[in-house]
Amino acid sequence: MNTELLGVIATFAITVLLAIPFGKYIAKVYNKEKTWLDFISPMERFIFRICGIDTTKEMNWKQHLAALLSINMIWFVYAFVMLLTQGSLFLNPDGNPSMSPDLSFNTAISFMVNCNLQHYSGESGLTYLTQLIVITFLQFVSAATGIAALVVVFNAMRDKVTDKLGNFFEIFTLTITRILLPVSIVIAVLLAFNGSPASFDGKDTITTLQGDTVQVSRGPAAGMIAIKHLGTNGGGWFGVNSAHPLENPNYFTNMVEMVAQVIIPMAMIFALGFYIKRKKFAYVIFGVMTIGMLTLLIPTMIAEMKGNPAISHMGISQNVGSMEGKEVRFGVPASAYWSIVTTIISTGSVNSMHDSTMPVSGAMQMVGMMTNAFYGGCGVGILNYYIFIIIAVFISGLMVGRTPEFLGRKIEAREMKIATLIALLHPFIILVGTALSSFTFIKYGAADWAVKPSAWLNNPGYHGFSEMLYEYTSSAANNGSGFEGLGDNNIWWNVTTGFVLILGRFLPIIGPVAIAGILANKKFIPESAGTLRTDTGTFGIMTYAVIMILAALAFFPALVLGPLAEYFSLYH
Repeated sequence: MNTELLGVIATFAITVLLAIPFGKYIAKVYNKEKTWLDFISPMERFIFRICGIDTTKEMNWKQHLAALLSINMIWFVYAFVMLLTQGSLFLNPDGNPSMSPDLSFNTAISFMVNCNLQHYSGESGLTYLTQLIVITFLQFVSAATGIAALVVVFNAMRDKVTDKLGNFFEIFTLTITRILLPVSIVIAVLLAFNGSPASFDGKDTITTLQGDTVQVSRGPAAGMIAIKHLGTNGGGWFGVNSAHPLENPNYFTNMVEMVAQVIIPMAMIFALGFYIKRKKFAYVIFGVMTIGMLTLLIPTMIAEMKGNPAISHMGISQNVGSMEGKEVRFGVPASAYWSIVTTIISTGSVNSMHDSTMPVSGAMQMVGMMTNAFYGGCGVGILNYYIFIIIAVFISGLMVGRTPEFLGRKIEAREMKIATLIALLHPFIILVGTALSSFTFIKYGAADWAVKPSAWLNNPGYHGFSEMLYEYTSSAANNGSGFEGLGDNNIWWNVTTGFVLILGRFLPIIGPVAIAGILANKKFIPESAGTLRTDTGTFGIMTYAVIMILAALAFFPALVLGPLAEYFSLYH
């Protein structure tokens, strides 16, 4: 077990050591400084020319949002139509059928918004064509969308007074060509050489050690698995995601995939410091996010390594911890670490079944998505954190009797209204969705209608409530993982989570970009002795307190009804 813990520590240390120079490189890319990938500039210029993009024409924050939302609408329509007709198209060696309209609706939205909530099984729900030109495509562009929105906020923080915040399409393209694509190629090569499929062959017949014959799906999976993690997407090629031996063959690939899903969210923090020349501010953000991660990780590690008390009461030894739902090749610590990392950064991929984790672990996973600000997804993690900074600055200013200021701009009523609405939106859509589903299950549980609520839950009671709460929390946080005891491929869950996905993705992008754009237009006030500094440990603690208090006030009652009630029933 000590060796397994060292593996977790080594994985995190490697991620940090890679994130710092990677963050410096990212800052150079957006500052248009020289990098080793400048040789692809002609290809980028060709893309701009054929798309009619004038990179010298900068946009204000409203134009950025208009470009972002309109192009995402086009991607949604494209994905919806492709999924609806995939069964009659080519590159379908296994003969998989087309999706139903409600499942196509949910899947198209899910991958467009970087959530990758999967109400289907990868092997049978998609064809090779849609895996590549719909799913993999959306995993690239959704990650680039979040990063591009964050760079707009970076530009607003860097310049003293401006309404010119760069060109969205230029930032978006550079994100793919200079960051996502090159690193994805490296990861895909590592995975392919370790056993992940990278061909267009159909299913293969394999004889197990027991003598059973099974059909195993294959396909060009390695490339899709690479971007699923690098872009904090999380959608698996196979139904059981990275618990599948072809999607995540060994402990080395497990480390590669864990580093891959954290590297960009972490590197963007350091990139912020280099880009706006406030490295101390970036270190404070990194410190708060790391403390937040440890707040959730430590209880999870303890709970999983200690094991299930119900099994201990039967006199069965659990020297290896709670192994239910976990892969032996990874072990308990690495699985526990993955479960927290994937929920705090909105990847949503899994190397073990979260539905089988201990109640405390399930609670920590949900809290990671409920706070949604510790590292977070590509770009949107810092955007969510930005909202908490604005709230913390305002509260701190009121507490010490100073005018709330952030980076030389006054925080006034307009910005606070936007920040408050965004902060309240997240718990609102989660709790309303859970309440409606709970009511529907109780009132119509035995009804024989299209929704069939009686088939939703295999575990009614505390854990069943947790399964429904987790589904909406994952949707709102653009995470995509789930407690898989929930039967979610039906009209109710496909449609309701679809709307939660849209609201949970775009309003938390619109809010920070709007606030940053408004602040960038305000008069710049130089720092003085009376300025409230935001690059200190004290302000970092204040921000951490704001995040945790708001999460507790919003979600504690729901957590009591679900995982905490399950914990006390299990231990007492």
